[in-house]
Amino acid sequence: MKVPKEINAYCPKCNKHTIHTIKLYSKGPGFGIGMNLGNRRRLRKLSGYHGKVKGQATKKKISTRQKTLLKCKDCGYIVERVFGTRTKKKLEIGS
Repeated sequence: MKVPKEINAYCPKCNKHTIHTIKLYSKGPGFGIGMNLGNRRRLRKLSGYHGKVKGQATKKKISTRQKTLLKCKDCGYIVERVFGTRTKKKLEIGS
């Protein structure tokens, strides 16, 4: 899906429509892992001769929703927006 570099969108901070620059949102590395309670519990059950951890394995979705960050040129406020529905193709910015 092709998206322009700049669009006219509503800014809740300015309370009006202004020009926004578009940037693709991406999660940082290692998001959601570490020493949280669910992960510690799973590692504790997996250690030793205990077999499988209870619960079904989660199915990964093939297609994703493309999240973008809209940054207001006037005030610099950033708003998240999802373009379109679930798609396998990545967004092309700057066309």
